[in-house]
Amino acid sequence: MKIRLPLLALVLGLGSPLVHAQMLQPGLWELTTSNMQVDGKPLPDLGFMLGQLKNLPPEQRAMMEGALAKQGISVGGNGVRSCLTPEQVRTNDIPLQDPQSGCTQKITERNGNVWKFQFSCPRAQGNGEATFLSDREFLTKVDGTFNASGVQQQGSMNTRAVWLGNDCGTVKPRS
Repeated sequence: MKIRLPLLALVLGLGSPLVHAQMLQPGLWELTTSNMQVDGKPLPDLGFMLGQLKNLPPEQRAMMEGALAKQGISVGGNGVRSCLTPEQVRTNDIPLQDPQSGCTQKITERNGNVWKFQFSCPRAQGNGEATFLSDREFLTKVDGTFNASGVQQQGSMNTRAVWLGNDCGTVKPRS
């Protein structure tokens, strides 16, 4: 199965909205995505898509990885990795993935360890729910519409984020 690059970029971007609260640890986080569906049809898991990324010609792979790195995301382990600074976790809000992306995110409800949110991007919009299991793990569910290939589609996915440690290594924090 051939995965289109715009769809892969959208999945990686939407799979990593780091909804977080003061209760989360700053440092390196790994996000894995599951149960991805487009128009009711399941997509391959993130591991398969990341494997497809590794099979790209070196210049295309470097371009994709460079674009993700500019958003503070790197591919590694079982998913994508992102670095949160102490300042970002103290905001008690949802940091935008990339200020130049045109995306906005808004928390619509906070009920204990469950937060509901909405997002809007030039080619995607929808809502989601984040459940904080501890200061080192949270789950999100996202539903929305997107237009990655010129056709409006419905999509959904689940994401699990786990804290890997204080040291972000080569992963740069989002601006």
